[in-house]
Amino acid sequence: MITSENISDFYKRVFRDSNYPDGSSSMQMSHFNVFSREHCPLKSPYNRKDYFKISLMIGEGQLHYADQWISIDRPALVFSSPLVPYSWETTNPNQKGWFCLFTQKFIQEDKQYNHSILENHFFHTGGSPVYFLTPDQLTLFDTIFQRMNTELRSDFRYKYEIIRNQLQLLVLEALKMKPIHEFSPYQNSSQRISYLFFELLERQFPIDTENLLRLKNATDYAQLLNIHVNSLNRALKQSTGKTTHELISMRIIQEAKALLQHSHWNINEIAYALGFEEAANFSNYFKKNTGFPPLAFRNKVV
Repeated sequence: MITSENISDFYKRVFRDSNYPDGSSSMQMSHFNVFSREHCPLKSPYNRKDYFKISLMIGEGQLHYADQWISIDRPALVFSSPLVPYSWETTNPNQKGWFCLFTQKFIQEDKQYNHSILENHFFHTGGSPVYFLTPDQLTLFDTIFQRMNTELRSDFRYKYEIIRNQLQLLVLEALKMKPIHEFSPYQNSSQRISYLFFELLERQFPIDTENLLRLKNATDYAQLLNIHVNSLNRALKQSTGKTTHELISMRIIQEAKALLQHSHWNINEIAYALGFEEAANFSNYFKKNTGFPPLAFRNKVV
């Protein structure tokens, strides 16, 4: 089962610091930090992080990203987001560069926020996370990270505004570059949209106490895929013959059955994990789709 790491877990794992910060969910807190890579662990666990991270990697190693291994043997810019699990394993202890981590709320605190950072393909499912750098590009991105580090350690009142601008500059400069590989072409746009939708859908499961259902309806998926909800519905209908709502419902019911069969969670806990505000709503939903109330289904299969 793929676990999830929040910012507090990160500080405990990397710096053995249990006091900074204490957020149980990075999604609800504003946070930014930047570090040198020289003193980081040589390995990181394969899991999801509920924060965003951009790394300027100078050193050799392997990135396990989603279902693929990517060998990094020269300077590279690496993007990661809460959507995709990943791990890093060095093959040479001589590691240099920078990395910064930040939450969605940190970006959205900017009054001029226009979604341009988080909505780029770097942070979306199906995008390439690794961009190898020329010497000039390496110098440019190293300068950006140094600027963020300098501002963060300063006492300037508007330092976070400068940092957000530097993040924006970093992303815009990265947009000029090509990823290390292009994904295999699809026969049509509907197939590609369908593939990305199912990838997002499956990465939410299995549900556990640290990985609750986040994407609950067609609008949630369409926003992450950066398309109109009507386009998503049309693509899925063309590819599968089913609507977005039907496909999401089928997968939620499948997970609900598994939790009823294989967990000791009560109905309230299962309902909450699957995104229902009230247990009664979940019970009605389950019965409508299976013909059985949840408890009756659990007793039937035990």
